[in-house]
Amino acid sequence: MILSGLPSPPTARLLVWLSIPTLLAAAIVADILAAQTPLVSDVPPRFRGIADQEPITPIPPPRAVDPRKRALGERLFGDLRLSAKGDLACSSCHDLRTNGAGGRPARKDLGGDQSGNGNPPLDTLSVFNAALSFRLGWEGGFRSLGAQAEASIENPASMDTDLTAVASRLAADPGMTQQFLATYDRKPDRDNVLDALTTFERTLLTPGSRFDRWLSGDAAALSADELEGYRLFKSFGCSSCHQGVNVGANLFQRQGVFRQLVRTGPKVVRVPSLRNVAMTAPYFHDGSAATLEEAVSRMAAAQLDRTLTDQQVGLLVAFLKTLTGNYRGSPVVAAAP
Repeated sequence: MILSGLPSPPTARLLVWLSIPTLLAAAIVADILAAQTPLVSDVPPRFRGIADQEPITPIPPPRAVDPRKRALGERLFGDLRLSAKGDLACSSCHDLRTNGAGGRPARKDLGGDQSGNGNPPLDTLSVFNAALSFRLGWEGGFRSLGAQAEASIENPASMDTDLTAVASRLAADPGMTQQFLATYDRKPDRDNVLDALTTFERTLLTPGSRFDRWLSGDAAALSADELEGYRLFKSFGCSSCHQGVNVGANLFQRQGVFRQLVRTGPKVVRVPSLRNVAMTAPYFHDGSAATLEEAVSRMAAAQLDRTLTDQQVGLLVAFLKTLTGNYRGSPVVAAAP
C-alpha cells in the first residue's frame, strides 16, 4: 500500500541517490571553510568579542615558529640567488616594506603571466596573510605555500631555475652554509630551502586592523559610516564570497556573473582576500581598476547586478579601509605609484 503524499519505494530510493552528490558537495565546501577559518576556541580571548556572530573572523597573532628557521627564511626571501640570473628575489615582487605586493609585477618582457602560459600578466597578489588561504594564485593552482614557492622559482617567467640549483649556489657561500648547519644540522638542500622559506611566509600575518579590534569588542574602533558600510557589505551579499578570517580567499567564483568585469584572463578565479585591500591597488587580476571606488562599483554591477550610488560606494570603501592590519607593529602601507 502507498500512503498518500509519500513516494513509492523505488522513487524514494531514487531521491536518496540524487541527493547524495549535493550532500557531498555541501560537506566538501563546509570542510574547506572550516579548515581555513579558525575556531573561536583557537582565537585568543582578547580577539573573540563578537567574532562568533559575524561572517568575518579576526586574524590571530602569528603562531610561534623556530626563530632560526624564520630568520633563515627571511634571509632567503630577499636573496637574489633564488633566481637563475641573480636579478630576482621573492621580495622583488612581494615588498614587505609596503603591501606585500608592491614590487615588480609579473615580468612582461616574456609576454606571459606567472604560469608561463602566454596569457597577459596577472596582477601580483600580496604575500601577507597568504598562509590563511585555502589555495594560492589567482586560479588557485597551488595547495600550499611550498608548492607556490617552488613553482615561482621554476617558472621561466620569473626565477627560471630549480631548488636543487638554488641550494647548490647557497652552499657555495660559507656564511649561508653555516646558518643552514646551525638551523637544520645539514647544508642547504631542496627540502630545507623550501622549509625555511615557507616557515617565514607563515609568519606574514597582519593582525590588529580596526575592524578586528571592533570584532574583539572595541565599540569605538569604527565610525558610524564604517559600520554602515559593513552593514551594506553584508546586506548586498558581498560577505557571501568575502568572509572568514581572510575576508575571502577560501572559494572559487566566476567573474562577470551579470556583466563583464574584466576583458582578459581566467573566467573563474579564487576569490581574493580583502585584507589590506585599501593598500593593494590596482585591483582585479588584470589590474584594470585603479581605485577602490572603481573596483567596488564594477564588482557590484558585474557580480551582484547592482548600480550603487556614490554614497553607497563611499560607505563600502570606508568599511574596507578598516581591514588594514599591522605587520611587525606598523600599519601596512600602499606601494609607491
